[in-house]
Amino acid sequence: MRRHHPNISRIVIHAALFALLAVWMIPEVYMLSIGLRTPDQAFDATLMAWPLTLDNFATVIRDNAIVSFFLNSLIVTLATVAIVVACSTLFAFACAVLHLRWSLVLYATLLTTLMVPLASLVLPLAILLKTFGWVNTYAGVIFPYAALGAPFAVVVLKAFMEDSPKELFEAARVDGCNAWQTYWHVALPLIRPALVFVGIWQFIVTWNEFFLALIILTRNEVKTLTIVPMQYSGLYMANPGALFAVLTLIALPLILLYVVVQRAFVRGLLAGAVKG
Repeated sequence: MRRHHPNISRIVIHAALFALLAVWMIPEVYMLSIGLRTPDQAFDATLMAWPLTLDNFATVIRDNAIVSFFLNSLIVTLATVAIVVACSTLFAFACAVLHLRWSLVLYATLLTTLMVPLASLVLPLAILLKTFGWVNTYAGVIFPYAALGAPFAVVVLKAFMEDSPKELFEAARVDGCNAWQTYWHVALPLIRPALVFVGIWQFIVTWNEFFLALIILTRNEVKTLTIVPMQYSGLYMANPGALFAVLTLIALPLILLYVVVQRAFVRGLLAGAVKG
């Protein structure tokens, strides 16, 4: 009988991907390694240093209300994702399906905000939020994050809706569906991969945001997790082990999230490329 040999090209491709993965993981491994080192080994030029210690993580947890900061980050991030997904889907539906009057003008105006860097908005935002009394509140970061994340989400979702079969929307209209029913029962199921992608992307961006949170959130009761590393870094990086321990704690939820939803994330990212 003829023996089936393994596909050599597949083995080579997988080997190359694993090698690329190993290279990409070096910064993450090094970050974790420094967090597990003793102070006198912090700057050793090795990927791993022995012995390993959890003292830096214990210091971070002892010095800070990590659980409270984590919950604050989670509340801000989930609220921002919900607002961005809800508002951007409605606006994309109005532009791509309903073709409401002036919707394209508003869409073009919205696109210009993608070119505005966050750093240029911090001072006006701080003054505006102080006027509203939103400094040191969840709303003070949730609404700016949502406003900054919505343009990108609208671009993605509008493209998906425009690529969706027009016949389905016309059939829903013939069957007597109003705009809301068409949006809920037709549009949203069609763009589900894009919704997953937008939700995960916005979660990552909001969770990692630091600059605005540093300016707006100054009380410990509302601080997010990304502000904690500031107290372990300075002119001479006083405690690099604790700094990288905090960075590991910040990155860990994102890594776990991506491991859980990686298939849906990649599917949503690539779905637009295989349409039509």
